[in-house]
Amino acid sequence: MTKPPRQKSQPLLRETDAPIRSRPRKPRDPAQPQLPFDPMPDRIEPCLALLKAKPPSGPDWIYEIKWDGYRVAVHIKPNSVRIITRGGHDWTDRFPAIAAAARKLGVGTAILDGEAVVLDANGRSDFGALQRSLGGRGGKKASDDSILYAFDLLYFDGHDLTKMELSGRRHLLEDLIGESEGAIRLSQEVEADGVTLLAAACEHGLEGIIAKHRDSTYRSGRLGDWLKIQVPQASHF
Repeated sequence: MTKPPRQKSQPLLRETDAPIRSRPRKPRDPAQPQLPFDPMPDRIEPCLALLKAKPPSGPDWIYEIKWDGYRVAVHIKPNSVRIITRGGHDWTDRFPAIAAAARKLGVGTAILDGEAVVLDANGRSDFGALQRSLGGRGGKKASDDSILYAFDLLYFDGHDLTKMELSGRRHLLEDLIGESEGAIRLSQEVEADGVTLLAAACEHGLEGIIAKHRDSTYRSGRLGDWLKIQVPQASHF
């Protein structure tokens, strides 16, 4: 059976002297960024841990050591680093080692959430030593001994991560910091159930533990996505 002749295809370019024009673009909304990046916020109110007497149980929770220091957010841009306290104060000059380490992370933009601490000889966070390194109550000294234990990543390479689940944010944070033992370190996720970890924290004289829901987004305030469980014999409770 003879196939019918194929119809001649349309030429790629029209046989005309008229200029070829694309469809007119809609006017760009000046309120929207030109690139598909999220604007970097000046500040993000921190997610705070709700105090509980006992740790939660089940596979939906991950655990970390509770660090005893100052809660800070480290804002990294290509040409600047800012260290912002929980109350919104700029303490970049007071944590020079953390700021220097942030400049060397090799990331264009990021916001790290963590705790600035000073460690004792046994590797435990010592709030009294941190205060002394800053010049005591009301002091204005720079602390050369402070390090940051980072436990969350809120903004990364132009993208707001606060709507991402915690497990995804942790994965990116681990890739960024790695196993560094410098002035910025990863607050490790501990592979243990809450009751066992709390007992270990008590045995080693730590302040307590933090439990975080692994699927939670980053929500500012004390809403129960993060829980803190303190050891009973800590002297400052």
